[in-house]
Order: sequence, then structure tokens, then C-alpha cells
Amino acid sequence: MTGRLAVPGYALALTALVLGPLAAPGYLLLRDAVSTPRSWLPDSALGLGGTAPRAVPQDFALAAVSTLLDGGVVVKALLAGALLVAGWGAGRLAGLVLPEAGLPGQLVAVTLAVWNPYVAERLLQGHWSLLLGYGCLPWVAAAVLRLRAGELSPRPRAADWAALVFFTALAGLTPTGAILAAIVALVCVAAPGTGVTRPRCAAALAGIGLLTAGPWLLASALGGTLGAPQSDGLSPFAARAEPGLATLGSLAGLGGIWNAEAVPPSRTTLVAVIGTVALLAVVIAGVPQLIRRPVAVPLLVLSVVSVLFPAAMATGPGLAALRAVVEAVPGLAVLRDGQKWVALAMPGYALAGAGAILTLSRVRPVLAAAACCAALIAALPDLAWGVWGRVAPVHYPPGWAAVAAVVNADPRPVAVLPADTMRRFGWSGPAPVLDPLPRWLRADVLFTGDLQ
Repeated sequence: MTGRLAVPGYALALTALVLGPLAAPGYLLLRDAVSTPRSWLPDSALGLGGTAPRAVPQDFALAAVSTLLDGGVVVKALLAGALLVAGWGAGRLAGLVLPEAGLPGQLVAVTLAVWNPYVAERLLQGHWSLLLGYGCLPWVAAAVLRLRAGELSPRPRAADWAALVFFTALAGLTPTGAILAAIVALVCVAAPGTGVTRPRCAAALAGIGLLTAGPWLLASALGGTLGAPQSDGLSPFAARAEPGLATLGSLAGLGGIWNAEAVPPSRTTLVAVIGTVALLAVVIAGVPQLIRRPVAVPLLVLSVVSVLFPAAMATGPGLAALRAVVEAVPGLAVLRDGQKWVALAMPGYALAGAGAILTLSRVRPVLAAAACCAALIAALPDLAWGVWGRVAPVHYPPGWAAVAAVVNADPRPVAVLPADTMRRFGWSGPAPVLDPLPRWLRADVLFTGDLQ
């Protein structure tokens, strides 16, 4: 494998090792992840009907694409693409900022971006679109850094602007993804350089951000959901301490999701301490290399802040402050899942992982990279093969397709009882799942949009 193909090839191999079970026929149906053969455009897909626009324009895009391709294939392909671009982008970012680390450093960056507790926990929570936004972050960072420092790349600036717009828009399939991409881009504007000026970069990013956020901002305005108080139930979504680790330690190790059921087995015992120590050892080893490079410092600072912020939000005063903020600006309820913002640490962590190869300069780079990658994978062995089989496709019973065909032939309002958004089906596994019926039917489905 040539050096040019090694990074995407290795990222693809890790992606296949993680998501191998999804290559089988079937549909991803796990907690918040819902896929159906065909999706339609109910009011909820447009952010209307009184529900919060959490899935705009994600549902809209799925409804459009599923007219051509099976929706189950689309969701699985996007999830695989999320991990692929995360690893590939982390490797390219490392090659841009730390070219001295060479291919070994890039491979460590790839491993750190793909193989970590954040990816495992969000897979189990069914957050495929959040992972897609997560995967776009190193590409956004690299594009802005190239624009700020033209000497880092001989490519035309038009290519960097195009990459920035594309990956920001791709991350913007969800409101959280749009916010993550915007924060990373704005932080990278602070990097030194003689290329595009900071004011010009910031102005362009503001325009791109508004265009990306336009669909869900418009849906919020039309649906009136920005004005609905959502301050109740903040505590259950706070970051959680894992065994042997305080909340801060769990977050620093890229874990600590609020849902204790959406974690791999290795994070439910004291083994989590070993995994966190292994990950942080690789990261800390590379920090001195980043400190010496001003272009990397903004992302390093962002990594620290993205760990400290959700840790503070999980405290009593932090929750009280968040409650006050959400009551004043209801649209900021998107902040309540504190652990998801740890995604912002990934670009800086990936760079630090690459920097570890330079710190371990007395060891042959290939051996140092092999040791770092092996430590990261061994620290979370149960991420492999769909988190040990828990992320796998399921098959709808034949009756579902029959009912959907009847209703879609003559679409009239449908009531689903009990009126809950989360369901438990014996054929889909033990985990609860968002009701797939509203996405499969052309008819208006009466259900509650409350989170449970």
C-alpha cells in the first residue's frame, strides 16, 4: 500500500472491524437510530407539528434519498462513512500540522479518532448522524488551518473553501453537528498565519454557519418550538462518572455518556480506568509537541475546554446555570447532553497522538506507532464487531410492510398507542428504539415528541 493510500486504507480497515455486522442485510434499529425501507416527509421531518427540530434536515435528506435507495442501506452507508472520514480526516490533519511525524504519526491519529469510547457509546445510543458530524471535524479544522496559513499547502484556496463548505454542510445534518463544526472552525481562525486574514475567515465562517443552520432555524421559527421551555429533565442527560473514574476522568477518556445502558462492557468495570490511562498516556505524550507549534495550540486548548465544560455542567451549580440558560433561551436545550460536546476534543487528541511519535523519538517510528495503536485498541477491545454484536441489523416482521402498504395507499391520520416515542420490540433486541412507524408512513402519525 502506497503512503498516499495508507491512511484512508487503514481508516477503512478500522471502520470495517467496528461495523462489520452492518454489512449483512437488514436495518439499523437501536435506540435513537431508526432506518426504514422508505421514509416520507411528515411534519416532523420539516420540524413542524410542534416537535423540536432535532432531526432537521436529517429526516428530510433521508426521505429524499430513500426515493432512490433503500433507507436501511443509506443509513448504514452514512454511518460507515462517518467513521471512515473521522479516521481519514484525523490522519490528514496530523500530516498537515505535524508532517515530521510521518505516516506512523498519521496512523496513530487515525486510530485515536476511530477507536475510542466516544464512538462506542454513541454507536450504542444510535447517534449515527452525530458521528457523521464528529467525523467532519478534522476536515473542517484542516481546511481553516490551510486558509489561515497558505504555506501549509500548495493547493488553490478554492479547494480549501470548497472542502470547508462541504464538510460544514455535511456536519449540519443535525443542529449539534452544525454547532460542533462551527466551533472547530472558529477556534482554528485563531491559529497564526499569513494567509486569509482572521476577520475575513470569521466573516466567511459566519455566513457558512448561518446557511448550514438555516433549515433547522427556519423549522424552529415556523414550528414555534424555540419558544417552548425545555428546562425540565436536564439532570438525566448530564455526563456520568464511570467505575473508578470521576466525571472529569471519564470525559477526559472520551467516555461518560449519560445513558449507562449505552456503554460497552469494558467501560462498566474498573477496566475503564486502564482504558482511560492508556488513551491519556498516548495523548499526554504528544502534548509537548503541540505546545511548540502555535498552529496546533488552538485545537489543544479546545480539547481541554471540551472536557472541562461538560464536567462543570454535570455539577449542581452547572446544572442550575444550564437550567437558567435554557429557560432564558429554550433553543439552547441542545446543550443538555453534555458528554456529546467532548467530540470537540477529537482533533486535538488526534494531533497529540501523532505528536507522541515525535516524543518517543528514541524508538523507531514504526514500532512506536504500533505500540500506540495496539494500546488504544487493547484498551477498548469490545468496540470491535459492532460493539461485540450489539450494533447489528434487524429485520422487520412481514406485517410491518403490509400495514405500511395499506396505509400509504390511502394515507389518513394514524394514532399509535400507547403514545410514546420509544418502543421495545422482541424482534429488535433488548434495547428500546424510537418508533419507526412515523417515518415509514405517508400519513400523519399522532405521537408525542417528548424525550424519554
